[in-house]
Amino acid sequence: MTDTTILQKTPLHDAHVDFGGRMVDFSGWSLPISFAGITEEHRHTRNACSVFDVSHMGRLVLTGEDCESFLNRICTRNLMEAEVGRSYYSHICREDGGILDDVIVSRFEDRWGVVCNGANRQKIVGWLDQHREGTDVLLRDETTSTAMVAVQGPKTMELAAEITGQDLASMKRYRHVSYEFMGMKVTVYRCGYTGEDGVEVVIPAGIVKLLLPRLLGNPKKPHPIIKPAGLGARDTLRIEAAMPLYGHELSEDVDPLSAGQAWCVDLNKEFLGADAMRKKKAEGLLKQMTGLELDGRRIARQHQRVFVGANDVGEITSGTLSPTIGKSIAMAFVDVSCREEGTFVEVEISGKRVGARVVKMPFYTKPK
Repeated sequence: MTDTTILQKTPLHDAHVDFGGRMVDFSGWSLPISFAGITEEHRHTRNACSVFDVSHMGRLVLTGEDCESFLNRICTRNLMEAEVGRSYYSHICREDGGILDDVIVSRFEDRWGVVCNGANRQKIVGWLDQHREGTDVLLRDETTSTAMVAVQGPKTMELAAEITGQDLASMKRYRHVSYEFMGMKVTVYRCGYTGEDGVEVVIPAGIVKLLLPRLLGNPKKPHPIIKPAGLGARDTLRIEAAMPLYGHELSEDVDPLSAGQAWCVDLNKEFLGADAMRKKKAEGLLKQMTGLELDGRRIARQHQRVFVGANDVGEITSGTLSPTIGKSIAMAFVDVSCREEGTFVEVEISGKRVGARVVKMPFYTKPK
C-alpha cells in the first residue's frame, strides 16, 4: 500500500474524511472505499440517491479545426457530424485492436471533451499527443483544476432540480448542459456507471466546498436522502449492470468485439484498429464476454478459471454477491461455443469447483 501522504487527493478529500470515509489507494489517488458500508451504500443507490467522487478520472479538452476528424480516427465510435450537446461512449484502441481505454467523448459548441479512466490518463494523453502531430488540435488536461461527482439513483433527477434550479429531468441520456453556478461554469452530463438514472457534474475545484453542502449537508446534519458512497458500492453496482471496468473486462489484450461491445464500434469507417477488428470479425471470435450465475453464495474473483467438464473454457473478470438480486454473479471471457443461455459450467474457487450457469446480461435493469 502506498503511503497516503504521497497519494493524489481530489478536491473532495477532506469532506470524505469528515464524513467517515475509509480511504484507500486507488490508482495513485486517495479515495473512499466506503462510508456506511458497501452493501448499505449499494442499496441506498438503488432506492434513493448517492454521491460518488469520480474526480480521479481524466478530463481532457480538445480545441481546433481538426478535432472532429481527429477524434473520429482515434475512436471506435463514428463521431463525424456529432451533435452539440451529445456524449458518446467509445473505445480508443491500438492498431491491433487492443483497448487502450474506454472513454466518454462529448461535443460542445467550441470544443470537445474526453473523459478517460484515471489510471490511463497519462497513457491517453500521450496517445493523443502522438497522433495529433500535424493537425490543428490543441489538448488541455483539466483533471486537477476541476472536480467530478456522480449523483446516482432513482431520486436523483427530482433532487437535482431542487439543488440546481435547472430543468435537468428533460435532458435525455448521454446529453450534457452547461450553466453558471455562483459565477462559475458547471457542466452536467446525464450518464453514470451504476445502472441507475443520474448525472455526473464537473465543477471548478475552487467551488467544491460551496456546492458540497447542497448535496450532502454536513457530518452533523447530513442530507436526509442524498448519501455519500465509495468505490466498493460503485463496483458492485456496475457489475449488476454488466458495465465493463478497465483492467478487468477491458485491457490492451482485449478487443471491443470480444468484450461484447460491438455496439460502440463502427467498422464502416477508418480508425486505429479497424483493420484488425474487421479481420477478427471475419475469422470469428474465439472468446467473448459472458454472464454467469453461480450456485450458492461464494464469490468468483478475477482470473479464476471456468470449466466445462475437464475443459478449461474461460476466465472470470469480475464477480460479486449481488445485494439487489441476492445471487452470486460474475462476468467472464469464455469460449463462444459455451455462451448459450443456460449452459452449465463450473468455476474453480480455492481449488474447488462451484457450479454456474450462463445467463443474460445485464443482471439488473432499473425498473421503468
